[in-house]
Amino acid sequence: MKRLLVALLFAWSAPAWAAGTVLVYGDSLSAAYGLSQREGWVTLLEERLRQRKFDYSVANASISGETSAGGAARIDEALARAKPAVVVVTLGSNDGLRGLPVSQMKANLARIVKSAQAAKAKVLIVGSRMPPNYGPTYTKQFFDAFAELAKEHRTAYVPFLLEGVADRRDYFQPDNLHPTAEAQKLILENVWQGLEPLLARR
Repeated sequence: MKRLLVALLFAWSAPAWAAGTVLVYGDSLSAAYGLSQREGWVTLLEERLRQRKFDYSVANASISGETSAGGAARIDEALARAKPAVVVVTLGSNDGLRGLPVSQMKANLARIVKSAQAAKAKVLIVGSRMPPNYGPTYTKQFFDAFAELAKEHRTAYVPFLLEGVADRRDYFQPDNLHPTAEAQKLILENVWQGLEPLLARR
């Protein structure tokens, strides 16, 4: 089922005219969970690229519930399919929610980054945060891990995917985990600040 979903997303978002591909590689926060695909920030990204004359398609290989381990296991297949110029990595949130070791998450994300760089793609790491009830030590280690990865592997970096969203209850669906359609534009702005410098215009 996961493979089918990824294949459908690739097919949906890769117009033939584009000279380059942006691969979005994440979890439910990037897979428009609870929304129609056209409402999600990834579709809004595709629209922005077109409006601002950037010659890129968007391939969304995000899967709801995905962890960094799952992402690391399928990155080579995703890269082979999309052949991206840029990879936007938004994984890690599910590792944190499950309380998995930060060192394990870092190793998995490093595997993804190194594979993307070996495929000659530029990489943007987009970080995440855990709520305070996970404890000050874990939440700090978790948040810092993304910046450390970006520094170690010399990638672009956005500190927090849900900046401006996480503290607004009205921006979340009833499950209190997934952003509403109204929040997607803010998420796009967060990603865009790190992505735009990596793009070449037509």
